[in-house]
Amino acid sequence: MTTPSYPVIRLRPKANARAIRHGFPWIYDNELVTDRRTRKIAPGTLAVLEDGDRQPMGVVAVNPESRIIGRMLDRDPQAVIDRDWFEKRLFKALSLRERLFEDPFYRLVHAEADGLPGVVIDRFGDHAVVQPNAAWADAAFEALTDALVAVTGVKTVIKNASGRARQLEGLDNETAVARGSAPEAPIPVPMNGAIYMADLTGGQKTGLFFDQRPNHAFAARLSRGARVLDVFSHVGGFSLAALAGGAASGLAVDGSEAALSLAAAGAEAMGVSDKFSTRKGDAFDVLTSLGEEGAKFDVVVCDPPAFAPSKPALEAGLRAYERVARLAAPLVAEDGYLVLCSCSHAADLAKFRGASVRGIGRAGRQAQLIHTGFAGPDHPLMPQLAESGYLKSLFFRL
Repeated sequence: MTTPSYPVIRLRPKANARAIRHGFPWIYDNELVTDRRTRKIAPGTLAVLEDGDRQPMGVVAVNPESRIIGRMLDRDPQAVIDRDWFEKRLFKALSLRERLFEDPFYRLVHAEADGLPGVVIDRFGDHAVVQPNAAWADAAFEALTDALVAVTGVKTVIKNASGRARQLEGLDNETAVARGSAPEAPIPVPMNGAIYMADLTGGQKTGLFFDQRPNHAFAARLSRGARVLDVFSHVGGFSLAALAGGAASGLAVDGSEAALSLAAAGAEAMGVSDKFSTRKGDAFDVLTSLGEEGAKFDVVVCDPPAFAPSKPALEAGLRAYERVARLAAPLVAEDGYLVLCSCSHAADLAKFRGASVRGIGRAGRQAQLIHTGFAGPDHPLMPQLAESGYLKSLFFRL
């Protein structure tokens, strides 16, 4: 095997080379010597990263158009990033998931934490949905797809090009079927005793959010015999899990008619349609209306989209989380439960918890925090990268 001839990029003398050597996977544009030659490197090009003393540190993917100008791929500066390389990474990822789950429905690759920076792969049985959210992964998509089919045996691979991350990398938003044929109907996904309908081509992100699986399960334990309200429900994440756990009723609220239709189809597949209902509308408006109606529920769950996707949005996002808590808390019956979730990178656990507690207090309620949940083990954390631990779920007893 011939050693590849990579271009060389170099850290500035004052850059934190130690952090990168100890596992931090990103190189920011202000840490690199960005001369005219470096700026001309095409997005997605592979290069050898050197420290300020010209010592090689590994193979990185370069995108001069991104704030994250380099992503560490391999600590071996002579590594060949080809189909075999992808197969080894994917096999490691698969072996973890097969140990964790009996059925092939899970996040197979969680980006940096699985050694594939910017790559997200969700598996739905014989179907896989890939989000190549970094320029290098977009450029190497064929090799990645070949390796994915070889390692997992999936029949269909869908490239999902939606999302903010690809925009930040300067990539297109063209979603396409890369292998096989697109499913003609939503895929039924068994999880926590519930059945979810995942639209792999027209739904949000990859079609289903696997990250909340353990939090769905914990909420279901609180929901036996309970009246459950699931706000920002998407395809019925918490409400269907609650009904599978013995809830008396479940009301799903979302702004998307398509998502609510999928939720209703899931309830029908489970045989619980008589206990399940939906309400379409803006979540804040519906929460306000339910409060005015004097509605009460034993379990209220609010799982909104990322209100604080970046640091500039943090203060506005925290105000939105506080408002959700303030509007939701009055709907919880005495000794009932309020579940508040955040998938915002920029709002860490302490800030999110603070906003939630302020909202509950402003609603005149007292709370016990009984559990804090995070993403499931198919969404592993990269310890050196705080951004890989985005999901927080707070369970309060009011």
